Amino acid sequence: MAKLVVRCFTLSLDGFSAARDQSLENPFGTEGIRIMDWAFATSTFRKMFGQAGGSTGIDDKFAREADQGIGATIMGRNMFGPMRGPWLNEEWKGWWGPNPPYHTPVFVLSHHARPSIPMEGGTTFHFVTEGIEVALKKAFEAAKGRDVRLGGGAYVIKQYLRAGLIDELHLVLTNKLLGAGERLFEGTDEIAKTYECAEYIASETVTHVRLVKRT
Repeated sequence: MAKLVVRCFTLSLDGFSAARDQSLENPFGTEGIRIMDWAFATSTFRKMFGQAGGSTGIDDKFAREADQGIGATIMGRNMFGPMRGPWLNEEWKGWWGPNPPYHTPVFVLSHHARPSIPMEGGTTFHFVTEGIEVALKKAFEAAKGRDVRLGGGAYVIKQYLRAGLIDELHLVLTNKLLGAGERLFEGTDEIAKTYECAEYIASETVTHVRLVKRT
């Protein structure tokens, strides 16, 4: 049965998924990109950016598996881009350039409607204004039996956690401190009753944690 999953969602040591002051130049906020150092060092991520080399150990295994079995993605508007309010600049098509790394339908949660955006490589951004459950229904339909990935950011994941809709979360715990930003688990007091730790693996740089919904 198809699942809603979170994969490779990275947190600072003090529990933040991004720093303050997100902008076009700083998608993770001021110096927040540091928490992604583990990923940029892997062979999988380097290949994604047209680079050679990179690590091929535990971290690369998780990075490589992040796309396996995924048929669609859901993300918040904050993950799509730094703009707020009505779409004043429809020339902006996301952080990733003309060929985003998703290669599947992507459903962006927003309060403001916008026409779908087909991109190179099979990615099409669809904008959903009816809420998280409608977005999930559309994503499962588009995934055609494959899993749906919940990309983030933290606020969107918290909404799905509170609704009990996430089947599995793969989190990456780093040794970086951000000091401020958005915490993933703030306001999700029932998570210990709903999920359990199924995997806990440390590499040389980070710790990979997989939480699954209790049956």
